[in-house]
Amino acid sequence: MQDTIDLDRYPLDRPGTPAWEDLVANCRRTLDADGLFNLPGFLRPAALAAAVAEVRPVLDTAAFTHEREHNIYFQPRVEGLAADHPALTRFRTRNRTVCADQMGAALVVRLYEWPPFAAFLAAAMGKARLWTMDDPLARVNVMAYGDGDTLNWHFDRSEFTTTLLLQAPEGGGAFEYAKDLRGDGDPNHDGVARLIRGQAPTTVLPLEPGTLNVFRGRNTAHRATAVRGATPRIIAVFSYYERPGVTFSAEERLGFYGRAA
Repeated sequence: MQDTIDLDRYPLDRPGTPAWEDLVANCRRTLDADGLFNLPGFLRPAALAAAVAEVRPVLDTAAFTHEREHNIYFQPRVEGLAADHPALTRFRTRNRTVCADQMGAALVVRLYEWPPFAAFLAAAMGKARLWTMDDPLARVNVMAYGDGDTLNWHFDRSEFTTTLLLQAPEGGGAFEYAKDLRGDGDPNHDGVARLIRGQAPTTVLPLEPGTLNVFRGRNTAHRATAVRGATPRIIAVFSYYERPGVTFSAEERLGFYGRAA
C-alpha cells in the first residue's frame, strides 16, 4: 500500500508505534469533538487518478441509477408524528451506484480488504475489531452524483460511515451536517423540522479528492448538496461491522442496487 496511501503521513502499516498511536489519538479526539474526522491526502495523487480511471467505465456503462423520494428517516411513517408534520417533508435523492462485485480487484476493493485499514478504523472508532462484510454487493460501493444529483437529508442506520472522496464536482457536492440533532432518547422532531425549513445551524464541509472521512451519523442529520456542472462527484463507501458474516437481505439489495445478487 506504500504507493496507494501516504503512509509517511498516515502510518497505518505500523500499528503500535508512537506515530500510529498519535494518529489514532488525534482521530479519536476529533471524532469526539466534531462527530467526524478527515484525513486529507490519504490517497497519493497517482493512486487517486488510478482509482478514478478504474471505476469510471463501470459507472458510465453498468451503474444502477438509484432515485427515490424520501423523508429524513427513510420511513413512510414515524410513530408519534402526524403525516403532515414538517419533519416528514419529502425530498429527492439520486445517484449512480456500482457494487464490489462489479469492480474486481480495483484499488478501492484492495484497500477495503487490507487488514491494517480495518484495524486502524476500529482503533480510531474505539472498537475492539471491525469485520469486512460477506455481502458481495454491499461491502464496497462507489457512487457518482451528476449535475443536479444529491444525497438529501437523512440519518444513517449505522453508527459510523467511512468514505473516500475520489472526484470533486465543478460546483456543489459539499458535505453539510447538523451535529447531534437528535439523541437516542430524544427524537427532536421540531428541531428536525427547523433544519428542513432552513432554520437550523449547519456546518458545510467541502472535501478535497483523496480525503478519507469517518463520520458518526446515526443522530447527526447530513446531506451532500446538489452537484453542479458536468464533472460528477465520485465517492467510495466502505462498510464494516463489529461482527463477521454480515450480509444484506435480498429486499435491501433490490432497494439499494436494483438486483438481489
